[in-house]
Amino acid sequence: MKKILGQVFKFMYFFSCFFTLFTNYAHAYIDPSAVTYVIQAVAGVLIALGAAFTIFRHKIFAFFKKNKKQNNEAEDAIEFKDVDD
Repeated sequence: MKKILGQVFKFMYFFSCFFTLFTNYAHAYIDPSAVTYVIQAVAGVLIALGAAFTIFRHKIFAFFKKNKKQNNEAEDAIEFKDVDD
């Protein structure tokens, strides 16, 4: 785990240094329609993540409810034994 975190930090450090050193300043106009596309993309990603989270949450809850139901059925089972006279 520490090895993975170390690699992630190295990756972030490299790219932050790269973009800091090799940045070009552009004096350009950002069209308002381009901004709406960015807003739509961000909203779409957030909605998709929310839907995925909800689906997995329902699957996880259903799994635990199924296990709980099986445990309760096993405890409530009544066994009948034949008694020989």
